[in-house]
Amino acid sequence: MIIVRRFEAGPIQANNYLVTDKESKEAVLIDCTEKNDEILDAVDDLGVKTKYILLTHGHFDHVLGVNEMKNALNAEVLIHSGDVCQLENTNSILSVFGFGSSETPKHDRFVNDGDELFIGRTKIKVIHTPGHTNGGVCYLIEDKLFSGDTLFLESVGRTDLAGGDFDKLENSVKNVLFKLDENITVYPGHGPETTIGHEKLYNEIL
Repeated sequence: MIIVRRFEAGPIQANNYLVTDKESKEAVLIDCTEKNDEILDAVDDLGVKTKYILLTHGHFDHVLGVNEMKNALNAEVLIHSGDVCQLENTNSILSVFGFGSSETPKHDRFVNDGDELFIGRTKIKVIHTPGHTNGGVCYLIEDKLFSGDTLFLESVGRTDLAGGDFDKLENSVKNVLFKLDENITVYPGHGPETTIGHEKLYNEIL
């Protein structure tokens, strides 16, 4: 059984998720928008070991806290190889959005489609869902899907930034995510939760 804690943080209020395996007390942090004391306090209060920082994609509003939180949590940072360029271009993208510069976020290793990671005995499945970015991924943990900016409540991620491709995004949503069980709860990178079943009925991509 897992415990999910959601934290809105960073310059564009992105969702960060602390997911804990209740039995082993191992955890992952999914996306990392800033060094956040509320998250660190939750880690301490729960008495958990954060094994990984799992990035859904490399856009600045999901990665700005990576370096500081990696050090604070002693966790490995994982991202799909297709989005390393997004990390490397963080400062140029920040300037486009009118924000100041930041230290380039560092990663430790890559995740690939179909990879399986574990916290305790809880499996985390990596699902490559390009479209919002080339290296975008979702993480499926039990009956919960952490979708980053691929899938939102009745919406999908934008595709007008570097690496975006609407045809790929449409395929990722319709032919990958919509094949999952309809009862799966979706935890997106921004905004409220939804379900696969709800999105198959009401998502704008249809």
